[in-house]
Amino acid sequence: MQEGVSLFILYYYFMNIEDCYNLGRVTKPWGVKGQMVIFLDVDTPEDYLGLDSAFVEVKGRLVPYFFHVDSLNGNKAVVTFEDIDATQAAALAGHDLYLPLDLLPKLEGNKFYFHEVVGYRVIDEQHGDIGVLQQVIDYPAQPLFQVFQNDTEILVPVIDEVIKRVDRENKVLYIAAPNGLIDLYLGNINK
Repeated sequence: MQEGVSLFILYYYFMNIEDCYNLGRVTKPWGVKGQMVIFLDVDTPEDYLGLDSAFVEVKGRLVPYFFHVDSLNGNKAVVTFEDIDATQAAALAGHDLYLPLDLLPKLEGNKFYFHEVVGYRVIDEQHGDIGVLQQVIDYPAQPLFQVFQNDTEILVPVIDEVIKRVDRENKVLYIAAPNGLIDLYLGNINK
């Protein structure tokens, strides 16, 4: 985790959810001293051991909260929120946690964050330009690229074998879709 995470509080009055990434969720109280369990929806939770603040979404607004991480077990951390009592902490259960996008480490090569490639043009090895990536649908079993060619939706699995190159400068994603997949969507089978 980058140093100075709590500096993002300075952005508080200007911060929108669109400028943030979902870090996880406050899940439930822990013990009797006002501690809370938070679920960190990240690949490497240990990177967040030094985290001392985050935004909590409350009624559609991002509210900054300070805390310290008491323990970490996998993706679950026990935290103590500062300057609020146990009842106020318990009221945060079920609320999402956010951090500003600029705190995400920069990825290189073919690694990317889902939000990063939305709006990229998608070029398939066999079919060429198949459209613009509208969103990445993050299904639990398999994330999917949702690409539209005119009004036709094309869903492509997000797997390493499919992703050939990410051109950040030109905002282009080069792929090799599974054989026959794009034809299935475009109605090109048996033509």
